[in-house]
Amino acid sequence: MDKSKRLFLKSKRSFRRRLPPIQPGDRIDYRNMSLMNRFLSEQGKILSRRVNRLTLKQQRLVTIAIKQARILSLLPFMNNEKQFERRIERRKSTARTPGFRTKNK
Repeated sequence: MDKSKRLFLKSKRSFRRRLPPIQPGDRIDYRNMSLMNRFLSEQGKILSRRVNRLTLKQQRLVTIAIKQARILSLLPFMNNEKQFERRIERRKSTARTPGFRTKNK
């Protein structure tokens, strides 16, 4: 075979099929926190359908369930724990000590 023809052939790699993220028995419900947390990023954002590998109908149901859980305070709207800790550390490190100011003339 020529090198030019070899470029267009697909490589024969083994393909492992991924399991679907939602099993047929799983109910997409706002109370099912373990299932809802699978579809949220670290910041608390809803992951896209392409990342989740869900069908369109499943993604809609997951999105509605997550929004219901947020409204009922079961899930946070945003997860800013790391940013919040950094802000506190910055404030501690840049704390001013009153009474030690000197005037420069």
